[in-house]
Amino acid sequence: MKSINPYLIFNGNAEEAFDFYQSVFGGEVLKIRFNDMPGTAEMPDEDQNKLAHVALAITSNSQVLMASDAGTGHEANIQKNGNYYLSLEPESAEEAEEIYKKLSEGGKVFMPLNETDWAEKFAMFADKFMVQWMINYGDK
Repeated sequence: MKSINPYLIFNGNAEEAFDFYQSVFGGEVLKIRFNDMPGTAEMPDEDQNKLAHVALAITSNSQVLMASDAGTGHEANIQKNGNYYLSLEPESAEEAEEIYKKLSEGGKVFMPLNETDWAEKFAMFADKFMVQWMINYGDK
């Protein structure tokens, strides 16, 4: 397998979420709207400006965080706080602290960034978009 990249579905706020993630991780965001794609004229007007695809490279080895918005009528398919976490492995304790501070702001912390039996720094939380994250730095 070459790689595995998380793909998230948002309820109309993928652009806001990825602008936020770009402020945390840096990098360039690729955005494609439904109205930029052929064959979407039949879509409801309120969906035309939503993101059909968005991508942000978040690691030095080209791991990409991707997403799209759900179209009208598909909102019920989006589950908040589903059975997933996006697990980050920062390169330093300082980077772990910086990411935690930025990404958890306005969210819900389940386990604050602290030392554990297995890591120098570990945290579990949901960001303000209810996407769940883990930060794991420094094996013990």
